[in-house]
Amino acid sequence: MQEIIIQDKQRYLELRYPFSSIPLLMEKRYCMQCKKEFVVEKYKVFRSEEGREVICCPNAPVCNGTVLDWYKNG
Repeated sequence: MQEIIIQDKQRYLELRYPFSSIPLLMEKRYCMQCKKEFVVEKYKVFRSEEGREVICCPNAPVCNGTVLDWYKNG
Protein backbone atom coordinates (compact mmCIF):
# COMPACT_ATOMS: atom_id res chain seq x y z
CA MET A 1 0.00 0.00 0.00
CA GLN A 2 1.14 3.50 -0.80
CA GLU A 3 0.52 6.52 1.43
CA ILE A 4 -1.44 9.37 -0.12
CA ILE A 5 -0.85 12.92 1.15
CA ILE A 6 -4.19 14.64 1.76
CA GLN A 7 -4.16 18.43 1.55
CA ASP A 8 -7.66 19.15 2.95
CA LYS A 9 -8.12 16.48 5.59
CA GLN A 10 -11.49 17.75 6.87
CA ARG A 11 -12.98 17.76 3.37
CA TYR A 12 -11.59 14.28 2.74
CA LEU A 13 -13.36 13.02 5.86
CA GLU A 14 -16.59 14.72 4.79
CA LEU A 15 -16.45 12.85 1.48
CA ARG A 16 -15.10 9.47 2.61
CA TYR A 17 -15.80 8.90 6.31
CA PRO A 18 -17.88 5.69 6.47
CA PHE A 19 -20.10 6.76 9.40
CA SER A 20 -22.68 9.53 9.78
CA SER A 21 -20.94 11.37 12.63
CA ILE A 22 -17.89 12.89 10.96
CA PRO A 23 -15.25 13.96 13.48
CA LEU A 24 -13.54 17.34 13.48
CA LEU A 25 -9.78 17.33 13.00
CA MET A 26 -9.17 18.56 16.56
CA GLU A 27 -11.11 15.68 18.16
CA LYS A 28 -9.39 12.75 19.81
CA ARG A 29 -9.93 9.10 18.98
CA TYR A 30 -8.53 5.84 20.31
CA CYS A 31 -7.25 3.07 18.04
CA MET A 32 -8.23 -0.42 19.17
CA GLN A 33 -5.33 -1.97 17.21
CA CYS A 34 -2.36 -0.07 18.68
CA LYS A 35 -4.15 1.00 21.89
CA LYS A 36 -3.13 4.65 21.47
CA GLU A 37 -5.05 7.90 21.56
CA PHE A 38 -4.52 10.41 18.75
CA VAL A 39 -5.83 13.65 17.29
CA VAL A 40 -7.95 12.97 14.19
CA GLU A 41 -5.96 15.41 12.01
CA LYS A 42 -2.99 13.03 12.19
CA TYR A 43 -4.79 10.24 10.29
CA LYS A 44 -3.16 8.78 7.18
CA VAL A 45 -4.61 7.52 3.92
CA PHE A 46 -3.21 4.58 1.99
CA ARG A 47 -4.09 3.30 -1.48
CA SER A 48 -4.23 -0.45 -1.94
CA GLU A 49 -2.91 -2.24 -5.02
CA GLU A 50 -6.52 -2.39 -6.26
CA GLY A 51 -6.85 1.42 -5.98
CA ARG A 52 -9.00 1.44 -2.84
CA GLU A 53 -8.27 4.32 -0.43
CA VAL A 54 -8.24 3.47 3.27
CA ILE A 55 -8.31 5.93 6.19
CA CYS A 56 -5.77 4.64 8.70
CA CYS A 57 -4.44 5.19 12.18
CA PRO A 58 -1.68 7.83 12.37
CA ASN A 59 0.64 5.05 13.56
CA ALA A 60 0.32 3.18 10.26
CA PRO A 61 2.01 1.27 8.77
CA VAL A 62 3.32 -0.05 12.10
CA CYS A 63 -0.31 -0.18 13.28
CA ASN A 64 -2.79 -1.84 10.91
CA GLY A 65 -5.78 0.03 12.38
CA THR A 66 -8.25 1.74 10.07
CA VAL A 67 -11.10 4.14 10.69
CA LEU A 68 -13.16 1.06 11.61
CA ASP A 69 -10.91 0.59 14.67
CA TRP A 70 -11.34 4.11 16.04
CA TYR A 71 -13.61 5.09 18.86
CA LYS A 72 -14.25 8.20 20.88
CA ASN A 73 -12.67 7.78 24.29
CA GLY A 74 -14.93 9.26 26.92
